[in-house]
Amino acid sequence: MEATRIYTYDSTLRDGEQCEGITLSLADKLAIVRRLDEFGIDYIEGGFPASNPKDVAFFREMAAMELRHAQIAAFGSTCKKGVAAADDAGLADLLACGAPVVTIVGKTWDAQVERALQTTLEENLRMIADSVAYLKAAGRRVVFDAEHYFDGYKANADYALACVGAAVEAGADSVDLCETNGGALPFEVEAVVAATAGAFPNAAFGIHCHNDSGCAVANTLAAVRAGATQVQGTVNGIGERVGNTDLLTVIADLELKMGATCVGKHSLAQLTGVAQYVAELCNVSKPAHHPYTGTSAFAHKGGLHASAIARFPEAYEHVSPAAVGNASRTVVSELAGKASLLSKAAALGFNLEEGGVSAQEVLDDIKEREAAGFTYEVADGSLGLLLMRHLGLYAPAFTLESFRVIVDDREDTGALAKDALSEATVKIHVGDARFVATGESTGPVGALDAALRRAIVESYPQVAAMELIDYKCACSMSPRAPTPSRA
Repeated sequence: MEATRIYTYDSTLRDGEQCEGITLSLADKLAIVRRLDEFGIDYIEGGFPASNPKDVAFFREMAAMELRHAQIAAFGSTCKKGVAAADDAGLADLLACGAPVVTIVGKTWDAQVERALQTTLEENLRMIADSVAYLKAAGRRVVFDAEHYFDGYKANADYALACVGAAVEAGADSVDLCETNGGALPFEVEAVVAATAGAFPNAAFGIHCHNDSGCAVANTLAAVRAGATQVQGTVNGIGERVGNTDLLTVIADLELKMGATCVGKHSLAQLTGVAQYVAELCNVSKPAHHPYTGTSAFAHKGGLHASAIARFPEAYEHVSPAAVGNASRTVVSELAGKASLLSKAAALGFNLEEGGVSAQEVLDDIKEREAAGFTYEVADGSLGLLLMRHLGLYAPAFTLESFRVIVDDREDTGALAKDALSEATVKIHVGDARFVATGESTGPVGALDAALRRAIVESYPQVAAMELIDYKCACSMSPRAPTPSRA
């Protein structure tokens, strides 16, 4: 495709928040707006202006917030059947919130009109045209979300096109075709968008996809190929059911693969940071294997891969990690080769060759330990300690005298009950000093963590700033399992 401007429309605060398990506070929503505005998103959908006190407060706050680039969109629906747009309470709320952009959703599938709205096809066309014209007359930029458009087009193309025509003729600034149930495939989306854009050559079209068939990003790119100039989505693809189009992936694909301009190359380098920022506010983990932004997106574990990366990175990295604010990583495991180990050791500040240590010897040690249940590929600290042992640089921070864990199963509610409690006692030596400490938690690992912290914090105060966020217990299947590190 020729280089062109593609406009970005973010729905994280509305469609994204409909994701099961995600709830955003008012402060969260305002923070996300600031970050997306800084990133260069064109339109940010804020939600339903009068649906709940939080969204009422959001639009009030937005009226006083100065944005550098983005415009805020309020979301609602067309006027009700039998009600003139000027008399519709929902449209009045959309105007009252003061948002410069109003997005209204309307039915375009004849079966939905007759079954869900329980009205006539002609009345639905009136609702679309009347609503768009009313909002345009009030000075708003209007986006018409053509709901279930692809199902509607398959069922009755003439009527689906008539719905689009009603919105276009009434003055809609963009008609965004919605692949609402997420079941369409890219070749279908491209054909339908091309036919629709061809029927209205002077209209602007957008695309809104869901990911139920795993094709949301591909469908969005197919729509752009067919003429869409606005892409809707959410950060990290969060949304109802299995999610929406990941807007960040689409932006990267458009900018780096299809020659389009969305946020610009300078802002594109913020991509990974934006993904992480929004994930933290949503209280979810950013998927490690997510395209472009995941921590594993440019991680190389296989020995042949890691060896080739040093000489020809394009062979296994489809874009430069720096272009999207990410970084290339070498992962060391039982699958690694010498090149991987030497590269990783150098990154950790160790030179095995200068230290007279055989890389193969270290690899053999790693393979034996991983066979016994150890894992080094996501544990740089453990790998560093192992390298220090081989280089003769390791000195134990403390020595363990003994530890004991008691699990107290109270009443008869079971070991997994909320009132179950574990208590651990740790005895260690730091130099000539002996320390004994006790810790409590809901599980034995947490209790040991608490006890050990108390035992060593006097000697190593930096542990107070550390936090145990995850752990894995492995059972050895080998009779010759190596002794775990004590530090």
